[in-house]
Amino acid sequence: MHKPQVHIYTDGAARGNPGPGGYGIVMEWVGKPYKKEFSMGFKHTTNNRMELLAVIEALRKLKNPETIATVFTDSKYVADAVEKGWVFGWEKKGFKDRKNTDLWIAFLEEYRKHKVKFKWIRGHNDHPQNERCDQLAVEASKGKKLLTDKGFQEK
Repeated sequence: MHKPQVHIYTDGAARGNPGPGGYGIVMEWVGKPYKKEFSMGFKHTTNNRMELLAVIEALRKLKNPETIATVFTDSKYVADAVEKGWVFGWEKKGFKDRKNTDLWIAFLEEYRKHKVKFKWIRGHNDHPQNERCDQLAVEASKGKKLLTDKGFQEK
């Protein structure tokens, strides 16, 4: 039996940065007409936190271990940290002097359960799934019942 393959599109937004924020996720199973969307909004957060949280939440939704997932993100912060291996170096150093340690630790936990690769795509470039994620993230950031981003701390 071949492993399921999933394309994950993510985006994060924060108005004010820091300010009200949200993330949007579109997940598509390769070869199946199956598609799901998710979003969540937060009272006070940053764009980078939302970009990363979107990826974490998408990976958490994968039920089968070893799922082959391609994450499409317009966040150089997230894509480069993983594809260039920076996050593994940060981990070895205990994330000393790094921002968003709580999310990077959560990310690595989910990342290691699957076979994940990242593809950076240019934001706001008429990529339909990315545009949809952006729309979901911005809508979520304007929601009435925003959550508290417990890991976010002002410096």
